[in-house]
Amino acid sequence: MMKNTLGEVSVLFSYPRHLFILAARLLLAYGFIKPALLKLNDMNATAEWFASLSIPLPTVAAYLVTGLETIGIVLLVLGLFTRPISILLSFVMMGAILFVHESHGFSVSQNGIEIPLYYMLFLFIFASFGAGKYSLDHLLFKGRNHE
Repeated sequence: MMKNTLGEVSVLFSYPRHLFILAARLLLAYGFIKPALLKLNDMNATAEWFASLSIPLPTVAAYLVTGLETIGIVLLVLGLFTRPISILLSFVMMGAILFVHESHGFSVSQNGIEIPLYYMLFLFIFASFGAGKYSLDHLLFKGRNHE
């Protein structure tokens, strides 16, 4: 009885799974907007901030991170090249954890690693499972394991 019920629930949740993946992609892209715009609006200040955090090659890193975040927003929304951009954005999140948030502990209320860790988890999911059915990856690369 229990096994049958769990099977029915599993089937029920398999139908909207692509909607869940789409919603997660859009939500994550939205989460990158403010940080990307803050960096993009004043690249000199971003490079100075990166230097104050002892990030190597701060100007290069500022442009690289800002570019990846900006392009990542667009690609996540479109569901295009989702796996590669998710891997690259995961590296950005690792850098954010190591250079910005680690010293503040876990909690988001203290600017800890909580949010970048959640972002990284979602990015790992996209890197593993793809962008889902409602994506340009699915439309363009159907049958090539990009779903």
